[in-house]
Amino acid sequence: MTQTRAALRPTVLTALLAALLSVLLAPAPASAAASLQEVTGFGSNPGALKMYRYVPDGLPTGRPVVVALHGCTQNAAGYAEGTGWTRLADRWGFSVVLPQQQSGNNLSQCFNWFQTSDIRRGQGEAASLAQMVDRQLADVSGDPSRVYVTGLSAGGGMTAVMMAAYPERFAAGGVVAGLPYGCAQAAGSPYVCMYVGATQTPGQWGDRVRAARPGYTGPWPALTVLHGTADYTVKPANMTDLVEQWTDVHGADRTADVSDTVAGHPHQVFRGPGGDAVVETYSLTGMGHGQPVDPGSGDEQCGTAGAYFLDVGLCAAYRLGKAWELG
Repeated sequence: MTQTRAALRPTVLTALLAALLSVLLAPAPASAAASLQEVTGFGSNPGALKMYRYVPDGLPTGRPVVVALHGCTQNAAGYAEGTGWTRLADRWGFSVVLPQQQSGNNLSQCFNWFQTSDIRRGQGEAASLAQMVDRQLADVSGDPSRVYVTGLSAGGGMTAVMMAAYPERFAAGGVVAGLPYGCAQAAGSPYVCMYVGATQTPGQWGDRVRAARPGYTGPWPALTVLHGTADYTVKPANMTDLVEQWTDVHGADRTADVSDTVAGHPHQVFRGPGGDAVVETYSLTGMGHGQPVDPGSGDEQCGTAGAYFLDVGLCAAYRLGKAWELG
């Protein structure tokens, strides 16, 4: 079937008008979200680490900084996405430093929480991480009194390192499936520490932290620990040891002042002599080794389920952010 040119004109005109209206009436595209950026030249970097960061578009000055340390076999970008930290940064208004291990330092890309040369103030990876904090605070004019550190597994072990070796840099820390400071040295092996735990009294645990920053009198960072009850890679005994270590450092007893459940998981709070919460724990019932997440769009939901990001109906990043009054 064929049509004359005259018959085609109204149809063509109508189509052109419809196309024009669709362009004029289409909603404006949302502004692109910030992206992860690598930062070089942040210091002498004795630990040979890489620095990445996430800074929400239009972030005001004087905002908090969160340092988030990935676990073994992971990287900065994957940890940023899986944990939900970048989504919360956009929502609440803070920046995130995401250090990345290199295979030249550790074949499994674990932060070296067990190496004496990497856990001392002014040395190795610990010094590199401190330099990243200084660079970030300078670049974004962040609030130096509101810097926080957290990490998963080996990143959790390195979180305890930074809290002990650089306590004046951090208001609080969050150890996820990690280990207490000096655990490998106390146990004589990182594997004994991971699979069994070290035999130390609370005072001995506390002494290891105090020795990491000689002469420091406080304030010490507050600690939140999240650990799965079915974790066979880093035994839950390490959460108990972390509680003993940091309640001793804070001069608190080891009787919980709050014992309840959050999202169905046992939760405890230990208060120091001044009444402030100094140690908080979440025991994730039935969870294996990984970062607890709660995917979804709800107010308390964040994270993406995947390898070592375990959907247990509770998002670690959200709980840490609330404890630190980020939002």
